[in-house]
Amino acid sequence: MASFSWRARDAQGELAQGVLEGEHGEEVAAQLVASGLTPVEIVPARQGARDGAAENPLARWFAPKVSTQEILLFSRQMHTLLKAGVPIVRSLSGLHESTDNPAFQEVLRDLREGLEGGRELSVVMRRHPEVFTPFYANMVRVGESTGRMEEIFLRLFHYLEFERHTREQIRSALRYPTFVILVIVAAVAVINLFVIPAFAKVYAGFNAELPTLTRVLIDVSNFTVNYWLPILGALVGLVVGFRYYTRQGEGKLLWDRLKLRLPIIGGIVEKATLARFARSFSLASRSGVPIVQGLSVIALVVDNDFIAGKVERMRDGLERGESILRTAAGSGVFTPVVLQMIAVGEETGDLDGLMEEIAGMYEREVDYAVKNLSASIEPILIIALGILIALLALGVFLPIWDLGKAALHK
Repeated sequence: MASFSWRARDAQGELAQGVLEGEHGEEVAAQLVASGLTPVEIVPARQGARDGAAENPLARWFAPKVSTQEILLFSRQMHTLLKAGVPIVRSLSGLHESTDNPAFQEVLRDLREGLEGGRELSVVMRRHPEVFTPFYANMVRVGESTGRMEEIFLRLFHYLEFERHTREQIRSALRYPTFVILVIVAAVAVINLFVIPAFAKVYAGFNAELPTLTRVLIDVSNFTVNYWLPILGALVGLVVGFRYYTRQGEGKLLWDRLKLRLPIIGGIVEKATLARFARSFSLASRSGVPIVQGLSVIALVVDNDFIAGKVERMRDGLERGESILRTAAGSGVFTPVVLQMIAVGEETGDLDGLMEEIAGMYEREVDYAVKNLSASIEPILIIALGILIALLALGVFLPIWDLGKAALHK
């Protein structure tokens, strides 16, 4: 028997991990499900060791990655090839030969060899969680069981395309504000390190009492000049510590909850996350995934631990026999309009169609909000820049003005 490293979530959503022995990954998955766990990742133990601390960090850092664009094209190409009647092994062989990314070539080779060895495509995909999300692999599993693989790949293509479109829009909208903020930070650093010290020497030659604002600016500048290296180290440490703390556990849950409450950005993040939930729910339901199982998988891919917790509570409510409307209302994240649409979908049996409309509604709101993101941020940046310039101007030039008036009176 082979050893497999696994990660799974229990009924409360807590992450667990360990090593089990089995003939293949499916047997390990069955053991985990039988013990009440939902598998997230199952890989051969030797692969788990390689991916862990034993791996060279520099090699992992510089290793080629598989981009979202490549997965997007892979989904579209698989749909086209399977729809044309090309066998799946031949499809993977052709894509393996045509791709230029060595990392993706290795993944495609493993997929093809796994199929040739008698394993299912979804099972082999779970060996590569950094490339194929649990949601992606589960959707492929549904396609295998229903015989609608080409349709599943097309739906995954549209799903991934929306995700990529939204991310690109947000990046585009934040590019200008980010540039302005970086310029302001650089300007403040230059003023503190070079400009104010030069003026301070001039003021010291007059032996005059300086305004309070000027003394504060000079003190801050002296502190920055004398301790710029510890300040820089502290800032780097804060950034690294923040990223480490917010990547897992309680820190990630707290940050994901805080992101939803941020001014301007919070509403966009919440709507984008709910659009992802609704789109995933519709896709899973329309593809034949049972609702409870679908919610378990969706909770892993919404990319927000706070919303994921709400989804898991919805799943728990359904397991207790409650209606979808009741569990959705209890989650506290859906608007009354959305709850009305869920109620209609539950009554008419067209919940997947209504969920798709909900996703479309949220997506349109996200699209509109992202397009106006720069316009919303610009007034804040202008006000902040105006305040900064006013403080610096008053602090630097007030003493010169006072000295000039004193000279005129003499």
